[in-house]
Amino acid sequence: MIRLFNINDYVIDTGALTGLHDHIVDEFEQQIADFVGAKYACGVSSATNAIFLALQNKDITVEVPSIIPPVVCNAILTSGNHVAFRDDVDWVGDSYVLHNFGDYKLVDSAQKIVENQFKLECDPQDLMIFSFYPTKPIGSFDGALIVSDDKKKIEWFKILTKNGMEFYHQSWKRKAVVPGFKMYLNAIQAYIGNENYKKLESKYERLTEVRNKYNSAFNLKNDSCHLYRLNVENRKEFLEKAKEAGIEIGIHYSAIHLDPIYCKDILSLPKSEVESETTISLPFNECLSEENIHKVVELVRSHGYFKNT
Repeated sequence: MIRLFNINDYVIDTGALTGLHDHIVDEFEQQIADFVGAKYACGVSSATNAIFLALQNKDITVEVPSIIPPVVCNAILTSGNHVAFRDDVDWVGDSYVLHNFGDYKLVDSAQKIVENQFKLECDPQDLMIFSFYPTKPIGSFDGALIVSDDKKKIEWFKILTKNGMEFYHQSWKRKAVVPGFKMYLNAIQAYIGNENYKKLESKYERLTEVRNKYNSAFNLKNDSCHLYRLNVENRKEFLEKAKEAGIEIGIHYSAIHLDPIYCKDILSLPKSEVESETTISLPFNECLSEENIHKVVELVRSHGYFKNT
């Protein structure tokens, strides 16, 4: 099977860790903050939970692309807010502004992480969220980071993620500040994330080679380091052919505004609706061989496709 993603295997000596709050969490937080050019970082158990915390009880309407993972809408709604949709299909594989509060922005970068990204895309008071879901550029056993140059914001998230307590490694020193959540990044997540971070440079080098070959074959200009997407006619038939050929294909994503769970109104978002029926993601990982790439290209060519618009 030619896999859509590659997930590395690790054996972890849990006896070498001092607990779920091992110092490796602090080290990983600071390492990623330094990499993206931010001063401070708070580890969270998942990017969904990071969005939940950043939007908790704001009582606002958050407008998102309709082509988006439903977990984003879940976090908006369960944090006490409202969701609206826009016709944006180009953000996938990149970062985007989830909400602008006026004095600061909340940026969702769950699908992208590059050097100095916070410095390049954000102002010091902004918040940016990165995901360590297993299939993301720096994968782990799930997990996320919220980064900022605003120390007070990050300190507040650290309290919220650790059951609302001021944190000390000695548990008997911890004091409750507010009712909080058990949403911290744990030591196992930090360990795996750290190991995959060490491989990021070589991973990106290979992904760039794979992406360039796909772009050349399909006359496209995709630039994501997370997904390689294109649009195909007769998608059901294409998926059946891919399965027969032993090639794993993804669909990123369906149009959420068509799901009555998330949208009660009847909206016309034509780009999202076309994308929802035609988009596919090709195998895109650092372990693809030249033979694998050739097989994927031939599958697409034999089926016929049309370029993203």
